[in-house]
Amino acid sequence: MILQQASRVPIWGKADPGEDITVAFQGQNLTAKADADGRWNVSLNLETSQPGPCEMTIEGKNKILIQDILVGQVWVASGQSNMEWVVKGTQGANEVIASSANTAIRQFAVTKTASPYPAEEVSGRWISASPETTGLFSAVGYFFARKLQQSVGAPVGIINTSWGGTPAQAWTGVEAIESYPEYKAARERIIPLVEEYPEKKRAFVDQLTEWIKKNHREDKPTGDAGKFAAVDAPLEGWTQVSLPGPVTSEGLPEAGAVWLRKTIDPPARKGTGIPLVLPIDGFDSVYWNGKLIARTSIKDFPGLGFVRQYGVYTIPDSAIREDRNVLAIRLYQPVKPGAFSDIPKAGLLPLKDGWLAREEYAFPPVEESEKSLAPAIPNRPPASQNAPAFLFNGMVKPLIPYAIKGVIWYQGESNASRAYQYRTLFPLLISDWRKQWGQGDFPFYFVQLANYLPKKDAPGESAWAELREAQRLALTVPQTGQAVTIDIGESEDIHPRNKKETGERLAAIALARDYDKSVPYSGPVYESMAVGNGRIRLAFRHTDGGLTARSLPAHYDVRTLTGQTAPLIRHSPGSELEGFAICGSDKKWVWANARIDGENVEVWSEQVPNPVAVRYAWADNPTCNLYNAAGLPASPFRTDDFGYATKTPNDEPASR
Repeated sequence: MILQQASRVPIWGKADPGEDITVAFQGQNLTAKADADGRWNVSLNLETSQPGPCEMTIEGKNKILIQDILVGQVWVASGQSNMEWVVKGTQGANEVIASSANTAIRQFAVTKTASPYPAEEVSGRWISASPETTGLFSAVGYFFARKLQQSVGAPVGIINTSWGGTPAQAWTGVEAIESYPEYKAARERIIPLVEEYPEKKRAFVDQLTEWIKKNHREDKPTGDAGKFAAVDAPLEGWTQVSLPGPVTSEGLPEAGAVWLRKTIDPPARKGTGIPLVLPIDGFDSVYWNGKLIARTSIKDFPGLGFVRQYGVYTIPDSAIREDRNVLAIRLYQPVKPGAFSDIPKAGLLPLKDGWLAREEYAFPPVEESEKSLAPAIPNRPPASQNAPAFLFNGMVKPLIPYAIKGVIWYQGESNASRAYQYRTLFPLLISDWRKQWGQGDFPFYFVQLANYLPKKDAPGESAWAELREAQRLALTVPQTGQAVTIDIGESEDIHPRNKKETGERLAAIALARDYDKSVPYSGPVYESMAVGNGRIRLAFRHTDGGLTARSLPAHYDVRTLTGQTAPLIRHSPGSELEGFAICGSDKKWVWANARIDGENVEVWSEQVPNPVAVRYAWADNPTCNLYNAAGLPASPFRTDDFGYATKTPNDEPASR
């Protein structure tokens, strides 16, 4: 555990009503009495505390001893998958992990929990950075913490509360998010479905169990999994099948138990294991090289047309053979054939073809009239992790009032289609977190979305560019900062593997603004424009030693995991700067020439004699090369307000 070095560090808990509690830490002895609900809290003063390690005792009717506590800097790391992305999936992971032993860097990973109402408790545990654990740290969080720890010298704790694929409205508190009528209505619609679903699920399981018993269709394994799952198992009697879809073929039963197996070559790169994505509709047992790694049952609620939401298993490097590996899956299917709802994958490799199937046993047919009596599956409610306020309630609210230094945030991909709304939603989230935490305007630093998706030949509208603009506009909120990553994305991978640069750019902001370190922390940011002589002159702040035009490579990254690149085609090949577009009063955009002139940039095009507006890096995946002398990229921007491709009638809160 790491506690924030601050003058007020809350320690709280629950006991019997009226119970006297004593908290002892670093020479401080504080007392409290539990209220009528059993809640108690005290506040330590750790402003001048030494880093430790230290022990804390909490004593009432019982005594709790917490050991190995450090005092340092605590940052919350939150957002969606790019914040959740772990170190072992990044560039250079093996070397980073091998040299990562440092007990002064720790992470508390909050267990994924979506809740319709504010929760009081959260599960998770603190781990110290080491070759055995660092691979599971948030990569952005780890590189941020490592840079801070190296520069400041204090212990750094990361509270990682993130969930892939989730929108900002899920991370905003109830009162704040319900200021948007559409999200208030969404909560009113979703909460009853979520509350009713567990009982419907239990009823379904009971009814299906009864139907199986009535029709004598309990699973009856032969007990010899090895002859189906072993790497060297004989293949006589197996038949070929293709996935996805129902596992059906001549010689396979409609109901009973069926085995599938497929040979998988070892990955070219080590260090990340093999994530198996198996969207199975059925009761499955999954084997890797003959070893059982996962099993589901009726209580897990797959089968009979239900597809598990997270059929993902990760095979560690230690279990991967150098020659060949065998994935085997046993499907128990009491009513109808098992199926795959989508193409299974091993990492990025589709596992569509090359499957073999074989019957283990078959149930005798039942009449269609009896089959129709099998219970209908209750509809699963919408993914609750995406529901308004559900993640704030389950993964943020229980952390409050834990003392923190600030927040780092990497999110926005799931809001790109509503980028215009993000202009108000993101600042609302920031202000709501600060209000609920009660620690004033703590630092809130965020990652601007990286370049992603195919490159375009012509300038035009872009949802991702509008989202980046919404993020940049959030810099008007006090104590915010933005790490631009427009130069480290990948066109076919929404998860750029260069998380080191991202984390360290966030750390530079914190070092400069919160730890009095003289380091550049921002690339050029557009400030103003002037029109004259058929050209537009742009002024910037954060030039840090001057503006520079970085040399463009011959190829750009398509997917670094596979080493895939593509030739870079320049839109303004004779120009010093790339990525600028210009238009006249007709609002027809063309690629422009641009050059650096001192602390300014001059933009023009022979096709636009009377320009009125300029855009820079205004695309999902732009080609651009404006930097400052510190090596930090300019933030994308536009000087116009001609319209918003993502604007809808429901974008504003009711109070605005």
